[in-house]
Formats: sequence, C-alpha cells, structure tokens
Amino acid sequence: MIRYDLMCDRGHPFDSWFRDSATYDKQAKRRLVVCPVCDSHKITKQLMAPGIPAKANRKPDEPARVFTAPVDQRQQMLIKMMRELRKQVEKNADYVGDQFAEEARRIHYKEAEQRGIYGEATREDAEALVEEGIEVHPLPVLPEEGN
Repeated sequence: MIRYDLMCDRGHPFDSWFRDSATYDKQAKRRLVVCPVCDSHKITKQLMAPGIPAKANRKPDEPARVFTAPVDQRQQMLIKMMRELRKQVEKNADYVGDQFAEEARRIHYKEAEQRGIYGEATREDAEALVEEGIEVHPLPVLPEEGN
C-alpha cells in the first residue's frame, strides 16, 4: 500500500491510499481520483518524504515517533455521508451486477417492474443510458474500495 499526498487544480490538499503507483496511475487516467472538496479530476501528486523504518540499534525505552497528516473534518464528514448514501442504496435497491444497463432499460421502457437498482456499468453503457433519457447516477467510490 502507498499513500499519496494529492492536490487538485484549485489548491485543495488531500491524501489517499493505493495498492501501488500503477493503481494510482490507472485510477487517475480513468478520472476516479477526485477532489473531495470540489470534485475536480485534475489531481497532482505532491512531494512526500519517504517512510524510513527505525534503526535496529535504537534504544527500546525511546518512544517511536509517529507522523500523521492533519485530519480534515470536512473530508471526514464527506466520506461519512458517502458511506451513508451507499448504505441506503444497498438497503433499498436491488443489486443487478453487470446487468445494470440492460435492467435500467427494461425498467425505463416498462418491460420490468419499476424499482431502484444498482450494479456495474461501463462508462460507455452509462453514457448511452443518459443519451436515451434514462436517469443514472454513479455511486461514490469510497476510500477502502480498490485501494
């Protein structure tokens, strides 16, 4: 796991964890890395100091130093709200997996029962649904997903 200090083009600093640097690059390219304050997709990595393990010859009675970034209360509240939204959708809608686009069309054209659904769709499928006048909304990506 790797943690990056990030900043959007509007100057909002935040951080996020990724499996490795290639995962960050893939997510950034797919516009999945988003500023939690303004939703900007123009994100840059900031200069960071590497984590250096303590020396083996350190005296055992010395307390270990821990460095952490300040907690941004607005970011914490936003993440909490995103988790709650996600929980409500999962509680009140049917999961249709990768059949989302097909099922959304069936519901829209009254070929299936009117109900809330959620699942996976490609960007192309989601854009096609919107072009057909079918209202869809992406669920927020939570920090613990895919990192």
